[in-house]
Amino acid sequence: MTTTEALATFDAAIAVAQTAEAAYKALQDLAQASVGAKLFTIMTVDMAADVARRAYTSDPVNYPASGTKPINYGPWFDVVHKQRAYFVANTIQEIAQVFFDHKLINNLGCQSVINMPIVIGDELVATMNILDVEGYYTPERVQMVRELLSIPAKLAVLVAQTWETGA
Repeated sequence: MTTTEALATFDAAIAVAQTAEAAYKALQDLAQASVGAKLFTIMTVDMAADVARRAYTSDPVNYPASGTKPINYGPWFDVVHKQRAYFVANTIQEIAQVFFDHKLINNLGCQSVINMPIVIGDELVATMNILDVEGYYTPERVQMVRELLSIPAKLAVLVAQTWETGA
């Protein structure tokens, strides 16, 4: 599938999405078709309550979308939340430095990750997290994420919020 076809498919899916899950699934499909991702999740953030929530997952068995967890302050938080920059790691050793569940990540065949902050109204509202094999997220693929997925990610979050809040 070409990038143009992937974007057209996303556009059609997001236009008819009537649930948060459908909006995030459209984004997952775009990410997988354009950049590639063995594992895809969306984590929403509530800084006022100091919690994060896995709002969507491509692997509900190993990474269920349920409940909240306290925000983990540290180097990863500084990059993604404070600097609003992408966190990229291309080895399981790099992932292990910031994620406690690195063994599970490795067991799923993922040794590289991009965590993309999703900022709306000057507020970090979520992160899009895509994982794949070691060394997968080259500078070219990271640039592709910036160019192709940043705006669709914001749209998917807004559509999801619309259906979650009934607005």
